[in-house]
Amino acid sequence: MEDWIDYYDSTHTIYVSKLHRDVHFRVIANDIIRHIPAPDAVVLDYSCGEALSSPDVAAKCGHLILAEPAPGVRGRLTARFKQNPKITIRSLDELQQQPDRTIDLAVINSVAQYMTPDELDKTLILMRRILKPAGQLVLGDILRPDVGAPADVMALLKLAAKNGFLTDALWGLARTALSDYWQLRQNIGLQRYAEADMIAKLEAASFSATRAPVNIGYNPARMTFVATRSD
Repeated sequence: MEDWIDYYDSTHTIYVSKLHRDVHFRVIANDIIRHIPAPDAVVLDYSCGEALSSPDVAAKCGHLILAEPAPGVRGRLTARFKQNPKITIRSLDELQQQPDRTIDLAVINSVAQYMTPDELDKTLILMRRILKPAGQLVLGDILRPDVGAPADVMALLKLAAKNGFLTDALWGLARTALSDYWQLRQNIGLQRYAEADMIAKLEAASFSATRAPVNIGYNPARMTFVATRSD
């Protein structure tokens, strides 16, 4: 995952425009909000990225923890949300100190593809430890083995057409094709899981899991899973 952390901590071109970036995080925030179980819930967004719409999430829960591995991104999060008492910024190392059974909702969205299977297993064990007995883990944007890059392109173009940045998206796709992102994607690859395999992985970490009917984010070809502790 270190190479991907370095990439997202750099001046990358994964977003084709500022509008694309803003829409991206707004869509994710709205989807996370739909999973918040109660107004006083403690919510964790694991490897959250820029998380621009986090105030919207924080407004719907008791407290929001943003855990982010990239130090540059983490610094921007701290500067951006330092005036919001309902948002706490932590590194992944600091998250290891989170007390047991203190999180109502943990969201890991669009992260598993960048992890090795062993890294994901360790993260699932951590999530199980810090989730309350009735807490939920939402594991979103899981790539399927039978769906490739063209589906990602089509999902982006549909989002762009709906939100008024289609021209930027077309130019951005051309730039991205020559960028470090595609070189990393080709050289390192992305982890993909069939539905049954991800459910089995969650069960191995002592979760009971089902696939959600709708994925977090704007790509319907990817999967989201909702899991609870099986004890």
